[in-house]
Formats: sequence, C-alpha cells, structure tokens
Amino acid sequence: MNILDENVPKNQRQLLERWGVPIRQIGFNVGRRGLQDDEIIPFLLQLRRATFFTRDDDFYERRLCHAKYCLVYLAVDKNEAGMFVRRLLRHPECDTQAKRIGAVIRVSSAGISLWRLHAEQQASVAWD
Repeated sequence: MNILDENVPKNQRQLLERWGVPIRQIGFNVGRRGLQDDEIIPFLLQLRRATFFTRDDDFYERRLCHAKYCLVYLAVDKNEAGMFVRRLLRHPECDTQAKRIGAVIRVSSAGISLWRLHAEQQASVAWD
C-alpha cells in the first residue's frame, strides 16, 4: 500500500491517481486527519507492507528502518512530489514492495539515497 502524508498537496495525489498509481492519503482515505508525526510509525506497523511518502525530513533516519514498512522522504518541491513518487516506484531499485520494505529512502532531483535494514552504510542510486 502506498500512502501519502497530509503534507503532500491534494493536486499531487490527484495527479498520481490519474496516472493510475495506487495511492492513499492520510486524512483523506486512510488514517485520520491531523495524525501527528509520532503516531505515523505505530499506524504503519498496523498495516501490511506500507510505503509512506512524506515531505518531512524527520523521517529520513536510519533508526526508523523496519521490516514492516518503507519510509520515503521527498526532498523536492511540493509541486513535484507526484512526479517523484511515480519516478521512485518505477525505478529498478524500488519498483516492488519487496525491494522497498525495510528501507528509509530520500528522493531528490539528484538521485536516491537509502538506508536498508541492517545495512552499515547509506547507499546512493542515480536516476536512470
């Protein structure tokens, strides 16, 4: 399940939906409106293999790696969020849930940085 944080604009969710990307958004069609940052991880742990997309850099921390979810920090302009969500979901390193789960990922125009569960070092991947 792909989930957008409330901090991703509505028009970006709608763009992803038009592109056929299966997506839900906190406070719109999953979770409750106003879910606080400290409530996100417990919420994700209740779901099955969720990928959570946010514009909040507090979620890009190695200690947040977990085998039950993936966190994606979108370090891009709010009006580019949809494009980068789709771009990540199509990237060969992250194009399946199995490849994403257990990772904390930072997406930017420069590329992808990620921590994987049990990894000693952060990895970097270029856009294709």
